[in-house]
Order: sequence, then structure tokens, then C-alpha cells
Amino acid sequence: MKPKVLSLDQLASRSAELRARGQRLVATNGCFDILHVGHVRYLTSARAFGDALAVGVNSDASVEIIKGKGRPINSEADRAELLAALECVDFVTVFPESRATKFLQSAAPVTYVKGGDYKPETLDPEERHVLESIGAEIRIISFQAGYSTTLMVDRIKSN
Repeated sequence: MKPKVLSLDQLASRSAELRARGQRLVATNGCFDILHVGHVRYLTSARAFGDALAVGVNSDASVEIIKGKGRPINSEADRAELLAALECVDFVTVFPESRATKFLQSAAPVTYVKGGDYKPETLDPEERHVLESIGAEIRIISFQAGYSTTLMVDRIKSN
């Protein structure tokens, strides 16, 4: 069995293999700091749009930039390993930037999925440009209300 946690170069190679076989790669990305049922539902829904799902994971340094001091709770290696253990996830790649531009270029997905807290017009312009240049469809799926790592952290701190 091939490993599921891949470098950007390995992801590009696996993506090309899928395309050569006529299979559709779906991609999504995020911090995935404390894995919860909202993440699992979201990733399962995303996987349904294609034949394989690649998940980009923000590095520890980029999570701190995005979420603030004290985050992430779990290391990038641990977050990648947990995601790779999910049946619905085919590939996981940690990327160091706060934006997923290089991850998206490497994955070259047919479909890019984000949660309902986004709209196509609120996606980062550089990310949207990459997606448009490769002809990827952008799909926004329902946000899993009541589930977020930030809510979990706040709940833990208040207890």
C-alpha cells in the first residue's frame, strides 16, 4: 500500500497518475487542528465529488499566523497522520504557506471543495486564480454548524 502522507512533488505525481487513468481528484485544505465530527462529515462529503480526495494541511507555522498564538494544539505531523487514517482521505500534504496556492498547483484537482463558511468570491484571489487556470470546479458544501476547533478550545478553557 502506498503512503498517504505525501510531499508536494509526490502529490503532483499521484495526481498525474489519476488523470492518466481518467480518475477525478478532489482537493480541500485547512488547519484540521483538533479533528472532530464536523471535519469527518465535511471530508466524507468532499470525497463524494470524485474518485480520490487530497487534503492540504496548513503547517504549524501557518496555523499560528492564521489562528493566533497557542495554535495549533496538535502538530502538523499528528494532524496529517490522523487525516490519513480516515477512509475517505486518499492523500494528505502539509504545506508551509498560509495560503494553499502551491498545494493546489501540485494537486491540480478537478474539483476544489470548501465549507459553507466560504463563498467562491471570498476565496483567496491567488488560490482562485490557480483553480481557474487549471479549470477546477469550486464546490461549496454545507457548513457543519456547532462544530469547530475554536469552539472546542474555548469550551475547554472555560471549564
